[in-house]
Amino acid sequence: MPGSLVEQRSIDVVPDAERHGTAFSQFTLWLGANLQITAVVTGALAVVFGGNAFWSIFGLLLGNLLGGAVMSLHSAQGPRLGLPQMISSRAQFGVKGAVVPLLLVIVMYVGFFASGSVLAGQAVAKLTHLNDTTGIIIFAVITAVTAAIGYRVIHILGRAASIICALAFIYLGIRLLDRIDLSATLHDHTFSFPVFLLAVSLSASWQLAFGPYVADYSRYLPRTTSARATFWWTLGGTTLGSQWSMTFGVLVAATAGDAFMDSQVGYVVALGGTGLIASALYFVIALGKLTINVLNTYGGFMSMVTSIGGFRAQKTLSARGRSAYITLIMVAGTAVALAGKDSFLSSFKDFLLFLLTFFTPWSAINLVDYYLISRERYDIPALSDPNGRYGAWRWDALLVYGIGLLAQFPFLATSFYTGPLVDPLGGADISWLVGLVIPAALYWLLARRNTSHVPPETILTPVPAGAAV
Repeated sequence: MPGSLVEQRSIDVVPDAERHGTAFSQFTLWLGANLQITAVVTGALAVVFGGNAFWSIFGLLLGNLLGGAVMSLHSAQGPRLGLPQMISSRAQFGVKGAVVPLLLVIVMYVGFFASGSVLAGQAVAKLTHLNDTTGIIIFAVITAVTAAIGYRVIHILGRAASIICALAFIYLGIRLLDRIDLSATLHDHTFSFPVFLLAVSLSASWQLAFGPYVADYSRYLPRTTSARATFWWTLGGTTLGSQWSMTFGVLVAATAGDAFMDSQVGYVVALGGTGLIASALYFVIALGKLTINVLNTYGGFMSMVTSIGGFRAQKTLSARGRSAYITLIMVAGTAVALAGKDSFLSSFKDFLLFLLTFFTPWSAINLVDYYLISRERYDIPALSDPNGRYGAWRWDALLVYGIGLLAQFPFLATSFYTGPLVDPLGGADISWLVGLVIPAALYWLLARRNTSHVPPETILTPVPAGAAV
């Protein structure tokens, strides 16, 4: 039902009659999703792991712009196709082959659900005067219920968070600037390329990780919505929100030291005040995390249905099935959150950087195919038919994806693995750049030689037997 708050669709195409909204909705959604405590922690990591405040801010900005541009190109696909993001991967990898990157995407969603639940659980625990474990569980249940309602409530939540969280960050920013000496904090201009690149990688990975689900939240926009408008409103919201939060995190980490590292949520709230103000800030932290965790849960649900649907020719899903998928993600994410809540900060940094290894090749292949090879022309019915235009497995794309993964490992730097080319580069991690450039170039060279999978124009309904395509 077009006017229903509870979403009826899952991985099926959104009909034109059910399309609604404007591209500006992408600005409020992604602004609200990024004005939150985990983005603050991400910015703080640039300082915690060796950067000075001045160059950390610039490194984070560069990463947000680069990663945000890639993410926003994915967003612009939503109104054109009316499909969840990962369904379009079937055009590159095959109806069944798309499960390869999808399995990794699902792991990502569970990881982000877990990391968000750790910080939000602390806020909920303070609000309810319970322990952190109970706070994490309460937050997880609220997230799952909200995600089950679906698309409309997600955008309503985004609009509310964009206003409430922006006001809270303005207030916290004023309190922080009143407490610190900003000129002294930014006085150190010593430049270290590896540390600068770490800041770039932290924010770029933050943005690139949105890529596998960003079109899920633009797919209900009218088909006539300008691709440029969708791109710029998405980029504006995600870059402004993330840079705002991360800059705040840089300044806090540069001036607070161990006080922030020991309790990220507690320190930020104490900065704002006590009593009712503290309670309000705990609520804001929980609201910001609810916004992004709902996106992660909903995206994980879509990815699981897409994975299984590729082998079962499934296009629709019952309300009971939706609830089962979302519950599974909630249980898995909560289990990870409870297991890792005591080593959150160091684990989260490695998790963010390692994510790039798996998602930059996927982004490169998807964007090159959509914009340069297929030129926005897809056979929508064939995306559900393993015997159709795209086949069950597209080995050329899967081969390029595998090469893209392997090409990054010599340049990868984490606490559990460091590639052999990291030291010659002064310790800089450039794996994400390699993971974008090499797969993009290889896929373009291979795919442009055989464009038989590209229809002359977008096909929305099945073509009758014998008709020319």
